[in-house]
Amino acid sequence: MARPAVKANVAASATSVTVFASREGVSVRKLHNDSTAILYLDETGGTASATSYTTKIPADGYYEFPRPVADGLITGIWSSATGSARTTEVA
Repeated sequence: MARPAVKANVAASATSVTVFASREGVSVRKLHNDSTAILYLDETGGTASATSYTTKIPADGYYEFPRPVADGLITGIWSSATGSARTTEVA
C-alpha cells in the first residue's frame, strides 16, 4: 500500500535549516518558495549558504526534484527570513 503524501511548511530562515529530512523510499519531492526572498537549497545534506548551494529557487518559485529523487537530507537558507517553503513528499 502506498504511503500518503506528506506536506509541510518550513519557515524562512537566515541560517541553514532542514527543508526535507532524510526519508527512505521517496519518489517525489517538490516545493514552492512562498517568500519574497531567494531560497538556496543544498541537496548534499550539508549546510546551505548563499555561496554553497545546489539549487537557487527565486521568490515565489516552484521546484520539483529530478528523478530518481534523492531521499537524503536537504537543507536551505533564504536571502531574508520572510515567508515559507511549502513542501510535499510522496513515497
